[in-house]
Amino acid sequence: MKKTFINFIIILFVVISLAQTSLAGMLYSKPEFRGRIIDAETKQPIEGTVVVVLYYKRSTAEDNPGGTSAYVTKAKETLTDNKGEFYFPSYHELMLFTEDVPTRFIFYKPGYLSAEGASLRNAGISDIGISFEKYFSSGEIGILAELEEGSFEDSSYIKWKGPLGIVELKKVSSGKATEPGGIPFSYYRANKLPLLFKAMDEDRKKRGIKGIVK
Repeated sequence: MKKTFINFIIILFVVISLAQTSLAGMLYSKPEFRGRIIDAETKQPIEGTVVVVLYYKRSTAEDNPGGTSAYVTKAKETLTDNKGEFYFPSYHELMLFTEDVPTRFIFYKPGYLSAEGASLRNAGISDIGISFEKYFSSGEIGILAELEEGSFEDSSYIKWKGPLGIVELKKVSSGKATEPGGIPFSYYRANKLPLLFKAMDEDRKKRGIKGIVK
């Protein structure tokens, strides 16, 4: 009887482990993101910066010789507080017939050059190709840490050390357009990203452009 009970416990443990592994493979999961936006020159926090996070996935069911295309499965936005800081809670959804794609960010404040991308290199903030997912998910802003990206196999391995979660935006001359790129405008409009579109309207108004962005 004791041996049967032990075998039952072992089998139950294996079944639960396999179920958890299977579920983990079906779950699209992104961590919390925290960061701080500052002026590149003064190093002071920029309050009211619009920060957008675009959660991407890619279909694995498409029959496309040129490769499957990524799409935004969810978009969230927020404004930085008086410390220039922003926060996004973790995000989860099912990942049936899809695969994970790096998250992209947009940082926008009228009067500053916008920045966008999936890594520090793509956003024009740094020449180091460290993903924003790692850069913003440490849990602490400004903490010194060492991050790694890529692999030795394809010679893309990168090591970077510095303060995490800080983005510097550069001011632009008066009257210069600052509208961000990298937005899937065909689907995400003012009704889904009201903070971003309101900021773009404010920028256009300051530059004397009539009408609003919808």
